[in-house]
Amino acid sequence: MTNQAWDESTDFIIIGSGGGSMAAGLYLKTIGKQPLILEKTDKIGGSTAMSGGVLWVPNNPLQARHGIKDSEEAARTYLYRVVGDDAGPGSTPARKDAFLKAGPEMVRFLEAQGMAFIRAHGWSDYYDDLEGGCPESRSLAAPMLHAREMGPLFDRLRLGPMVMPLPVDQTRNITLATRTPRGMWEGVKLLWRLRQAQKTGKPMLSYGGSLQGRMLMLADAKGVPIRTDTGVVELVETAGRVTGVVTRGPDGVTRRIQARDGVLINAGGFSHNQRMRDQYGPKPASTGWTNANPGDTGEMIEIAQAHGAALDLMDQAWWVPGTLPPSGEVYMHVTDLSKPHVIVVGQNGRRIMNESQSYMANGQALYRAGVPAWVIMDSRHRQRYAWGTQPPGKTPADWETSGYMLKADSLRELAVKTGLDPDTLTEEVARFNGFAATGRDLDFHRGERAYDNWFGDPWTKPNPNLGAIDKPPFLAFKMVPGDVGTAGGIVTDEHARVLRGDGSAIDGLYATGNSTASVMGRVYPGAGASIAASFVFAWLAARHACGD
Repeated sequence: MTNQAWDESTDFIIIGSGGGSMAAGLYLKTIGKQPLILEKTDKIGGSTAMSGGVLWVPNNPLQARHGIKDSEEAARTYLYRVVGDDAGPGSTPARKDAFLKAGPEMVRFLEAQGMAFIRAHGWSDYYDDLEGGCPESRSLAAPMLHAREMGPLFDRLRLGPMVMPLPVDQTRNITLATRTPRGMWEGVKLLWRLRQAQKTGKPMLSYGGSLQGRMLMLADAKGVPIRTDTGVVELVETAGRVTGVVTRGPDGVTRRIQARDGVLINAGGFSHNQRMRDQYGPKPASTGWTNANPGDTGEMIEIAQAHGAALDLMDQAWWVPGTLPPSGEVYMHVTDLSKPHVIVVGQNGRRIMNESQSYMANGQALYRAGVPAWVIMDSRHRQRYAWGTQPPGKTPADWETSGYMLKADSLRELAVKTGLDPDTLTEEVARFNGFAATGRDLDFHRGERAYDNWFGDPWTKPNPNLGAIDKPPFLAFKMVPGDVGTAGGIVTDEHARVLRGDGSAIDGLYATGNSTASVMGRVYPGAGASIAASFVFAWLAARHACGD
């Protein structure tokens, strides 16, 4: 293909505007290169903008500033212990080492560009009891950002279904708004911010909104172009090298854009593609169970595969157990299941998990036990703690009338309503209540890790995660393995180059994020592991493409 065949040219094309895309763009601008970010939807930020907005970066510079000891060696020991040796070609030793080495350097680079980070205090590693684990948090987030600071850029930013104006490091406290003075104070501040947003029409952004909002502001200030409503329909390959893309804009017109240094795929996974979920993932699964962004439809994975890319881990997602209220949302219950007075049982009426452990591990437990499962709680959980986005003590009437919430005055009656065996359920709850009394969960060891305790209730003794289920009325909710994105896809190397099945690299083609087979394998080691990997390997791709 000659230069005359291109409609336009640039140095590096980035497909998708999720986590890492703007980091890659910022790096390219610093070395005098011209990036171009192409986003097929009408909003910028991808699933990252809808997420918790946390990055798991071991040995990051903020840890040292706060006097927290960490090292690359400790992180390597932990990551290898957690992920294991059979995590597939996307999680090679070279990939793990590249992530660990580049992460702190990337954070320093972004800070030098003007990015603000805070430490997600208390969000310990999810397996902090393993060698090398850090109970004091390796995770970073962005400070809250008022939408008015973004100006017109705010209208271009993707937002989640509910904008929660709460600092990331206060997440734990807000879940204890009815239980602790600090939680109550954070609740008061949250209500004030929500009322201010209603008055002004401009919310205070936190979590993924703040992270991607700040990255968008930096990218705009540095002149990184981001083109929305522009989907990529083909990769252009010339003599074995990917040299550009074919796009289709909102007018339906296609354009050929040359990428002199390479193309990076950061277009997310396939959470919203039922055909691909049926083909690759565990069953049952539904696009109605995901909280990934609507552009998460998987076509770039298939386009890369058509050019020879190898795929792996296509049966995995970033599972977050959820329920389906009549409002049409998908409730996620990361913090809710950690609280006392609640368990999750399978169709046989037996517990199936450590309810307070990693959400990904709990999603996998749901599939092992059989979908759906049942959440069983007593009245104290509903009185004291939130359920999804619903505050404590306020239960919508349609929860019961719609059948979303089953309610009974006895466990035996509740078992009948759920279709569980009454004898088995009452026996299982009695066993669990014994664990709550002693503070030791002999079946699943709930409450034995720092991460378990972080979202527990410190007023519940002797174990903040264990509370008896013995105060009627008793409640049940049907639970499914929701997700915030798929975790399998294109196989890449330590430079984020796309690999063929024989291990050779496709020249000029890179990939990161949920478009790829995760470097974390089938495990989630800590808060923000997927977003951090997306950032790090996008940044490494841009550097490698330009000879760094």
